[in-house]
Amino acid sequence: MKYLTEHIWFNTKTKKAFINITQRIEELVKKSGVKQGLCLVNAMHITSSVFINDDEEGLGKDFDKWLEGLAPHEPISQYEHNKTGEDNADAHLKRTIMGREVVVAITNGKLDFGPWEQIFYGEFDGCRRKRVLVKIIGE
Repeated sequence: MKYLTEHIWFNTKTKKAFINITQRIEELVKKSGVKQGLCLVNAMHITSSVFINDDEEGLGKDFDKWLEGLAPHEPISQYEHNKTGEDNADAHLKRTIMGREVVVAITNGKLDFGPWEQIFYGEFDGCRRKRVLVKIIGE
């Protein structure tokens, strides 16, 4: 059994961002030497996410608009969590909607995606250092 554990660090310049991390994950799969196995990609912070979707600019804008409609940032007084002195309750909710992690099969040494699938890091409370765990296991 082969395995690889790596962390990818982010510090976005904006509060919200969607970053395609597929190429970085593909590089780690290659580095691992795993030909048949699984790749876990996990956001290690409760206000960021990892998800799979299409890399189309309009879709990213649609996600942002849709999430803001479901869990608007302002007024921050609408959230119980923000009464603790925080201002990021909406980011926690957005993370819950978009998800914590993805698992992708590795076949013949490559991520085994469906058409158009890409891996994204979603940031909802940025401007500070956060990490994503990548764990690859297999043969």
